[in-house]
Amino acid sequence: MKQFKVFALLIVTVGFCALVGSVIGAALTHRALFVGGYLGGLLGSYGAAWLVRRLSLVPVGATKATAIGTAIGFLLAATIALNTLHSPVGPILSTLLIGIGGMVGSRFAGAEGMK
Repeated sequence: MKQFKVFALLIVTVGFCALVGSVIGAALTHRALFVGGYLGGLLGSYGAAWLVRRLSLVPVGATKATAIGTAIGFLLAATIALNTLHSPVGPILSTLLIGIGGMVGSRFAGAEGMK
């Protein structure tokens, strides 16, 4: 159950931050919409890792690895989503990479609290 909470919180938090970044970017220019989305998602990756650590869902020592894994997952997800906009399947399924990246990062750090 703890792993599902981490997975879901990472996806929701990063997705929300990417949305906010896109909205702020769109207020400037069309191209800034994409830049804002990427920046918002990357910042959200670190915010999400902080949140799951704060909720004691991952150990303190795994926070940095969780953030890096989440950021890598987000970059992959955003790239796939942008290249598969013609179908809803790609953008929807690619969001799972955010949570997967965070979980892999946490495991890579030897997060004993994730078991």
